[in-house]
This record gives sequence, structure tokens and C-alpha cells, in this order.
Amino acid sequence: MTTKQIAIIGGGPAGLMAAELLSAAGHRVTVYEAMPTVGRKFLLAGKSGLNITHSEDYGRFSTRFGEASPRLGAALDGFRPDELRAWALGLGTETFVGTSGRVFPTAMKASPLLRAWLRRLEGQGVMILTRHRWTGFAGSALVMETPEGEKTISADAVLLALGGASWPRLGSDAAWTGWLREKGVPVSLFRPANCGFDIAWSETFRERYAGEAVKSVTAASEAGTIPGEFVVSRHGIEGSLVYAHAAALRDRLETQGQAALLLDLAPGRTVDRIARDLSRQDAKASLSTRLRKAAGIDGVKAALLRELLPDLARMQPPALSSAIKALSLPVARPRPIAEAISSAGGVEWQGVDDDYMLTALPGVFAAGEMLDWEAPTGGYLLTACFATGRAAAQGILKWMEAEGA
Repeated sequence: MTTKQIAIIGGGPAGLMAAELLSAAGHRVTVYEAMPTVGRKFLLAGKSGLNITHSEDYGRFSTRFGEASPRLGAALDGFRPDELRAWALGLGTETFVGTSGRVFPTAMKASPLLRAWLRRLEGQGVMILTRHRWTGFAGSALVMETPEGEKTISADAVLLALGGASWPRLGSDAAWTGWLREKGVPVSLFRPANCGFDIAWSETFRERYAGEAVKSVTAASEAGTIPGEFVVSRHGIEGSLVYAHAAALRDRLETQGQAALLLDLAPGRTVDRIARDLSRQDAKASLSTRLRKAAGIDGVKAALLRELLPDLARMQPPALSSAIKALSLPVARPRPIAEAISSAGGVEWQGVDDDYMLTALPGVFAAGEMLDWEAPTGGYLLTACFATGRAAAQGILKWMEAEGA
């Protein structure tokens, strides 16, 4: 085998995973990272425990990527959640399954895993150059802005793993979209995913309840009926339950101009039981007392009813019970993409072959969040980044062999 030079642009999970596989195959690999250190978004995810993957049945897991699920299928098949856990264990990171089915490192941090991974890459000869920002093409070569000035770099194969458009302060700023479009690569606009939403709260509600968690509820949208909790923010709502519905709410806003979550504030009680228990309350008791005694509704849940139902005090038990079980919470717009956990959009699948090579740029491959896919939180995002990084690396090896490189 002839050893060749491979350039990987981006030092996140997809790029580093590709670097591991390609260097293990005996090639010279250089990772170019715009930020002062690699894996910044990976480390940020680790601050809350690093939800690395999910333990649910793989048949269900593989459908979590929306319209992109069929295209991601082969990559996911090649690096399933159990294989990801075995890989982490090989780096000295044990994992466990939480009560929600999510998988975390036992240490509940990303930094030990990243340090061990970087040691492995160093041992395999991978060179990592930080503060090297890709700024476009010069013919078929890559132009880099470096601490020593502008440089032009050529390689036998290139992997772009530049991330999406969320959390740009960590390096994923989507500046690359124009350079790829100029080369004929189809790139769709980025949109926020796993994001919060704006709601026009009254000033009274905002000042009193911003930061409050709304617990033990279910929320329904086109995404389904999902139990969980969310947080009231000064701007609207955020949190895991909101993120689970984010794509459905965003898409409905884009197509219909309006969207709402349908909240069940008392999922453990039937509408008939609540109506009956409300009817039994002393008519002279305050509304707050009646809600608390009949439906277990108080605090921020009661405040939501008051905020969203102007005629709440005049509602009869059947109507009030129905409102408690199906409270419409209209959302105005997604929060800015810079705040989103992840993004939708990017390099369109029609411009990528089955080996993750850009059809308009032979020898240039793409992986990770810069491709047009999205997934809910729960370990799916990281798993797909790892998996597409591996798949793209395998595509590079296959292409170089076919080219005689």
C-alpha cells in the first residue's frame, strides 16, 4: 500500500473518528481545526454528562433521523450504539444506561474520553493543527488561514467535517456554505433544531415564572404525545420536552404560519375525573384552591392556565377539565440558531454519493452535522456524527484504492 496524505477539516467527533480509522490504515492524516483546541462542542455536551448514545432497540434507534434515516442507515449499521460503547471502553471509558435509556460515561464527563482519544490519535501519527481555518479553494487546493499567515494545502483526499450552524462560538459557523455552493455542491439553508421557542408571555407571567420548570406533563404535536418536562424562559419555552417537538413545531410554523403544543397538565387523571372533582369543590373556595384540590394543579401550571385562558375564572368544570387535559400553548418562532443544540439543513444528500463523497468534488468527502440531517437529543446526534465519520473514512479508503492513489 502506498501511504497518502489525507486532510481532515474540523476536529469534532466526525473528523476525529475518521482520523482514527484512516491513520490506523497507515495513511498520513492531518486534522485542521479553526479553534484553539479540538472537540469544543463535544466537551460542552459533556458538561451535562455526555449523552453519548441510546440503548433503545436498534430498529427504533435507526428511525430517529427523520427523512435522512434511509441515507444514514448504512453508516449507523456500521457503528451501532453497542459498538460505540465498546469503542469508548477501549479508550478506558465505561458507560452506563440511565433510567431514560440514554447512555452516559460512568465519569459523567467528556474530557477523560477526549484525552484518551487524542493520545490514541497521536500514537497513530495523526497531526492536529489548531488555529487553522479553512477559507475556501484555490483551484483544487485548500486555502488556510493560519497563525503564520495564509497557506495553500493539497492532499490526496479531503474530508470536510465542519459541523452545522449551532453554537458558532465553538467553531461551527457554517461559513463554508458559500464555498461549496460555488463548486456546485447543493447546500440547503440551516435551521435550528433541538431548540427553544418564543412565546409572547405577559410581563407579569415572565417576571414571576421565568426559570420555573413545568414538570410531569405530556405534550402533543405532529411528533407524537411525549411525557416529560420543560422550562419557562423569559423568551418562551425550552428544555428536553420542547426539543422533542422542535422539528415538528418548526416545520409547522414554516408551512402553516402557526404552531402550538397541546399540553396535558394532569396526565395521571382523566378528564371526567377532574370535571367530577371540580364539581365537588366548595363554590366559595378560590380558583387556586379548587384547582389544587381537584386536579393537583398549582404554581406554574395554574399560572399557565391563567396566562392562556382569559376566561378561566368563568369556566365550568367540564370546560375547565378539558382545558387542563388539552391546553394549547402557541409558539411564535424558534429561538435563534446560535442558541440551538443542533441544526437542520446543510449539504443535500443529492450531492453526496453512498460513500460520502461530494459528487461535484471527486476526492472531497463530508461527514457529521454539515450534512442535511437532524435527530432529537438522547445520544442520536453524537452517534450519527461518529458513524458518518467512520463511513466517510471507509469511503476515502475505497476511493483511493479505486483511483490507485
